[in-house]
Amino acid sequence: MNRLDRIRTSASAAVVTAAALAGLAGCAGMSHQDKATAVGAGVGAVGGAVLTNGSALGTVGGAAVGGVVGHEVGKDKKK
Repeated sequence: MNRLDRIRTSASAAVVTAAALAGLAGCAGMSHQDKATAVGAGVGAVGGAVLTNGSALGTVGGAAVGGVVGHEVGKDKKK
């Protein structure tokens, strides 16, 4: 991968991260599980973008997997 491709990948990951953080600013009324789902999706999107060199499919796939993991981790364990 040449330098320009690495810069593009890094920039894409930074934009996705910034968007996720901006989206979380409006989460005051969300439950703990909803917040965990959103954070998981954001982290998954960044991870997918980085691992697939900015592929849209990798980014969306990472967001989906991260959202599911965040949803499960954020569940209330008390029953």
